[in-house]
Amino acid sequence: MFARLLLALCLALTAPFARAAPPASCGGRDLIATLSPAERAALIGSDPFAQGNFWTATRGTTHLTLIGTYHLNDPRFAAILARLTPILTQASLLMVEAGPAEEEHLKADMAAHPERLINTTGPTLPEVLTAPEWRTLSTALKARGIPPFMAAKFQPWYISVLLDIPPCNLAANAKGPLGLDGQLIALAAAHAIPITALEPYDTAFRIFATMSEARQLDMLRLSLVGDSPSAMADMATTTANAYFAGEHRLLWEFGKAEALKTPGADPTKTRANFDLIEAALLTDRNRAWLPRMIAATTGKTAVIAFGAAHLGGPNGVLNLLQQAGFTLTPLTP
Repeated sequence: MFARLLLALCLALTAPFARAAPPASCGGRDLIATLSPAERAALIGSDPFAQGNFWTATRGTTHLTLIGTYHLNDPRFAAILARLTPILTQASLLMVEAGPAEEEHLKADMAAHPERLINTTGPTLPEVLTAPEWRTLSTALKARGIPPFMAAKFQPWYISVLLDIPPCNLAANAKGPLGLDGQLIALAAAHAIPITALEPYDTAFRIFATMSEARQLDMLRLSLVGDSPSAMADMATTTANAYFAGEHRLLWEFGKAEALKTPGADPTKTRANFDLIEAALLTDRNRAWLPRMIAATTGKTAVIAFGAAHLGGPNGVLNLLQQAGFTLTPLTP
């Protein structure tokens, strides 16, 4: 799951086009619902903390409420936010992937450095993709209201993030706080609760800058798999339902399994690309977050919110906190 700031950046780009089109409801099928219990168990394996979006972590006088979030809007958040409100309003601190200060830094950085997103020196995407790939990408961009000529010089990684937003989600997310993260930030601001970030605003830029163009293009090609309107509607519904069921680890492994089923996909290369993405976007960031979390919250009651994909697995935030001596308890908000 990509960082909230990048999704906000993508939605800022697509919002004018999304509002010009009639709003659409995803209305897709829940693909995970078709799996048998044995298939689900095989995907998760023995991963620790594979389920549950809400946890408490305690060590001495430090009391943390950990909230796995979903970065897009959904009406089901209303009931969750109502139950989380008393917890947040009694906290001394809210930590998130990126807060209002980081958003302002990002805007200033983008104004000063457009090359972050735009390839100002190299070949365009139509020149590095095959003709069928560019046609497929053009169709995917048009479905999101983005003229292909406008995106032809975008960095490949940024196109991947754009494609991570199903067209049916655009209108619902173009305005207002984005996702559960955004709603928690708004609530904390309204109650004058300090908000601090888990990482610098330019973390994603630095991550993608280390990836070669070939790796970025592999990511882009993975994002194009199954980008038909019906497939994207199915994946949007599957993703949202898995989140609200607390099945964050199952969702990640299901996405990998679906990519491996793609006709003509090279299993070795596909697994390698998923491993690279998981290391760069989840594992490495989780490990970088941990000392920052502990330093900011020692002796305090704090709420820490971040994408639910960061919670589970051997390198997930929950397991890392347990290894650091915290006692973890599931929370039903």
